[in-house]
Amino acid sequence: MTSERILEAARVLFAARGYRATSMQAIADEVGITKAALYYHFDSKEEILRRITVPLLDELEAVLARAESCATAEEVRWQAIEGYVDVHLRHRHTLTMLVKDMTLLVQAPIADRFRTAIALANELVAGPGRAIEERVRACQVVAGLADPVLLFRDEPPERLRRLILDGARALLDAQPASTPGDAAGARGRARGRNGGRRAILSEEQVAQARSLYAEGRGAEEIAARFGVSRATVYRHLKI
Repeated sequence: MTSERILEAARVLFAARGYRATSMQAIADEVGITKAALYYHFDSKEEILRRITVPLLDELEAVLARAESCATAEEVRWQAIEGYVDVHLRHRHTLTMLVKDMTLLVQAPIADRFRTAIALANELVAGPGRAIEERVRACQVVAGLADPVLLFRDEPPERLRRLILDGARALLDAQPASTPGDAAGARGRARGRNGGRRAILSEEQVAQARSLYAEGRGAEEIAARFGVSRATVYRHLKI
């Protein structure tokens, strides 16, 4: 499909050259089509960037929402960590592109969604009611999940995934991921389905949330109204 070929070519070029240094003509040449044909599929380079970036954000918010709904704090932690790593591994080229041109990371709504997802990941890895020492360590773990994906791009994904998770366990001094339940009782309950914030909205609530957003209400206010995280609001409304 031509549009998918365009997105893949743009993703590789943006990662290699940088977003701003890559022209629409260069993308067209890479795909082997005319510039006019390229504009038939995409109105602008900004639209191509959005189409490339949104799947990463959608997947990241979805895996964190699933983690948030787990039964125990330890399950929440490792679901969040493993999901976070998996999404970053699947979207290596997109992440490389964003890091190569850091100004892209301050553009709304991309920046707002990234900040919200990272903040939620920090919360989920730390767990409920944690002391500042544990929250700082959780932030260190989350920050360290993405960097190896970028720095060791030539490593096989499965091997890199294992090494990243081993490092996270070492930093947290946690139980192996295969037996998270052993420490669950002592680590508190999750914020998910057993009394915490929900990770989904009903169709009626989504419609209400969209109306509120159209009225100028922010994601934080909408999230508070429905008792969900901001990541859930972003995921449902795609804002």
